[in-house]
Amino acid sequence: MSRRPSVRMRTRSIRTRLLVFVSATLVVVCVAMGLITALFQHAYLMGELDDRVRNVAERALGEASSHPGLDDDLTFLRADGQPAGLLSARLDEDGTIVSAAVVVQDAPPRELSAGRRTALAGIRADGAMHTRSVPGLGTYRVTVLVYGDVRVLAGLPMDDVQDMISGLVLIEAGVAVAGLAAAGCVCAVVIRRQLRPLGRVAATAAEVSRAPLGHGEVTALTRVPERDTDPGSEAGQVGAALNHLLDHVESSLAEQQRGEERMRRSEERMRRFLADAGHELRTPLASIAGYAELMNRGTDVEPALAWRRVSAESARMTGLVEDLLLLAHLDEGRPLQSGEVDLAALVAEAVWDARAAGSDHDWQLELRLDAPASVTGDEARLHQVVAGLLANARMHTPAGTRVTAAVEAAGDGRCVIRVRDNGPGIPQALLPTVFERFTRADTSRSRADAHSGGSGLGLAVAAAISAAHGGRIRVHSVPGHTEFTIELPAASEAQAAVRTVSGDGVPV
Repeated sequence: MSRRPSVRMRTRSIRTRLLVFVSATLVVVCVAMGLITALFQHAYLMGELDDRVRNVAERALGEASSHPGLDDDLTFLRADGQPAGLLSARLDEDGTIVSAAVVVQDAPPRELSAGRRTALAGIRADGAMHTRSVPGLGTYRVTVLVYGDVRVLAGLPMDDVQDMISGLVLIEAGVAVAGLAAAGCVCAVVIRRQLRPLGRVAATAAEVSRAPLGHGEVTALTRVPERDTDPGSEAGQVGAALNHLLDHVESSLAEQQRGEERMRRSEERMRRFLADAGHELRTPLASIAGYAELMNRGTDVEPALAWRRVSAESARMTGLVEDLLLLAHLDEGRPLQSGEVDLAALVAEAVWDARAAGSDHDWQLELRLDAPASVTGDEARLHQVVAGLLANARMHTPAGTRVTAAVEAAGDGRCVIRVRDNGPGIPQALLPTVFERFTRADTSRSRADAHSGGSGLGLAVAAAISAAHGGRIRVHSVPGHTEFTIELPAASEAQAAVRTVSGDGVPV
């Protein structure tokens, strides 16, 4: 079973490769510099040796030219200051060595043997430098000069030059090895220090890879330390990029978790909505079926009463279905009818209707108009909202409660409708969900009076219609004061304000 290399092993592998690369580069550079230096030194020393050989040959030719009749004259070798190992020879017209001798330290010049002369034979008199190996004497650098009928050969040993070059090469090699060792140590330390931030970045990445990201849990992911995110270095750029990536990962996970939470809440609301809708529809259907069965059996039930109950339950079911269809249409973003609506007239009409339906309440109308209270929208739906709020106030407050409907039109492009009463108020625990569907103060399935009260959709419909007109609805309630506030854009602002809404009645 294969195992992934650890962070330390990966960092060590990078460090090893860098050290090998740097060391190989240094070796190549040192070898190249050594070869170039050795070649220059060899050329320089050989040039000096050639100059000395040429000077010696010219002196020998000058001495021999002063005695042209003596073909074997080598007296110049006995002159003071001649270097040890200097050899010279006289040649005839055919280039054959007539006489040859070599200078010996603290002794007279010594004649060269036939074998040594043979090693010097065949050198052309062209003034060029030649290298010959003379038995018993070593390697020589020689040349032949001609002046008239006089031919002179002269040469100096190369052993000193070769030994010097070999010594220089050895010294350079030793220095190069020592320099490579020192450079390798320095590079190892520098690379180790430079790779420490990269190692910490890799350790952070490994720690993040062990986090349970697949479980959907958003936790604070480990970040690369601030000191390892310097944009001036490559490792810092990698660290900063990793932190930026982790920020994106965290935000994506958070958004995913929020989406899952929204989906879970939506599913819960849908299940609750279906259960509540089923219950609300089952109640009138059960009543209708019950009265129909009684009438079918011909029991002692007054037909007029039965028909009234069937009609009432049918109307109740029809209203519930219409509210559900309206909410579904608004959820789908279907456009409402659009026209200019006078809110003052609309609210006044709704108050008159409410006064006729509930004469036991004190109904008030307030108009605070600094500008025309006109909006663009669906007049029937807006009337439904105001009528629903007034109906709620009538149904959930005792007789004698004062209910006030106010219309305000300010110069800031808003029109406001307020419906307030001095009744007992809405329970505080119910306020956060008061605009949700099927929300009622009495949450039990079997209310004492199944035929009274609403279905719990009125405020949800009001919120959806307000949002579809580009506005919003709010509620503030304490014992003795409950106020619903509807804010709508004025006619000049509302042309582009009617838009689609989500299932929660929030503008999209």
